[in-house]
Amino acid sequence: MVVIPAVDMMGGRAVRLSQGDFNKETRYFEDSFDAARNWVECGAKRLHLVDLDAAKKGAPAHMDTVARIVRELRVPVEIGGGIRSMDIVEKYLGIGVGWVIVGTAAVDDRDFVLTAASRFPDRIILGIDARDGLVKTKGWTEGTALTAVELARSYINTGIAAVIYTDIAKDGVGGGVDIEGTRRLAVDGKIPTIASGGIKYIDDIRAVIPLEKDGVIGVIAGRSLYEGTLDLAEAIREADGKKATAGG
Repeated sequence: MVVIPAVDMMGGRAVRLSQGDFNKETRYFEDSFDAARNWVECGAKRLHLVDLDAAKKGAPAHMDTVARIVRELRVPVEIGGGIRSMDIVEKYLGIGVGWVIVGTAAVDDRDFVLTAASRFPDRIILGIDARDGLVKTKGWTEGTALTAVELARSYINTGIAAVIYTDIAKDGVGGGVDIEGTRRLAVDGKIPTIASGGIKYIDDIRAVIPLEKDGVIGVIAGRSLYEGTLDLAEAIREADGKKATAGG
């Protein structure tokens, strides 16, 4: 199982939002590249990048930084945030990004996601954000009647590489991963799953590791790493020998 540090980029900085609220921003690095480099120097073997400006405005704002991270740090990266067109997918993959994450589009523009997954098999990741098991879209501001499992199952055998499952209620506030919800999504959704939201301490990492047998291939950590409640090197050691890539 792979431990994946998150680098959320806004205005060139590395930040974290509380519960996805753009008005609740905490700045950690003035240059998001420095954040990425820091985690790689601490042993990260993969990075989770989010362009928050793109999520808000719909156009990539950190393409140059992402290209530099790929070029200079030489670790696989996944990128999300406002990706709703084939042109953006092609640009990211063209600069060497490993996987492109689609969220809202998985619900609102299924044809686009299916086309992207068909054209670039095992390079597209579904970002499924849910509260009480129901999918939320558009930066968690709009609810749907879809369950996370239903959405994942609708993309079985379409070329999707993995699902990142975020329990909104726990994102940025700790409390541990939604273990049962994550396990259910991996087992019933039948797509490799990456857990996100709720990681604060090393015990939270330990709680996720047994889910590897159910198809959980990774876990994303953000605020806990920046605020020092979780040591990346220790987390990686815990997961050592249980590594996987997005495609399994």
